[in-house]
Amino acid sequence: MGPVLWKTAGLLVLSNVFMTFAWYAHLKNLESRPWMIAVLASWGIAFFEYLIQVPANRLGYTRLDLGQLKILQEVITLSVFVPFAIFYMHQPLKWDYVWAALCILAAVYFVFRSAS
Repeated sequence: MGPVLWKTAGLLVLSNVFMTFAWYAHLKNLESRPWMIAVLASWGIAFFEYLIQVPANRLGYTRLDLGQLKILQEVITLSVFVPFAIFYMHQPLKWDYVWAALCILAAVYFVFRSAS
């Protein structure tokens, strides 16, 4: 799996940064604007996310099965979201993030344990 896994993960991290901003940054940056402006801004950001995410998934699917690819994405989503929530959105760090991370690590174990 080696290089394919790392390339896939790197691309998914980058795509997830874009998607996290597309989904949540408007709550901070466009809160006083009409929601349709937030939709258009989010779509613009999400376009770039898809330009990275689709190739990442295609590459990853050459070595990972669909479940492994999805769990990898979830690990990355949480890994990107928590710093975004804390540093960009100024949300407090919660123990719930730790418990969620442990649950996802358990999911990683189960979907990758029989990987060859």
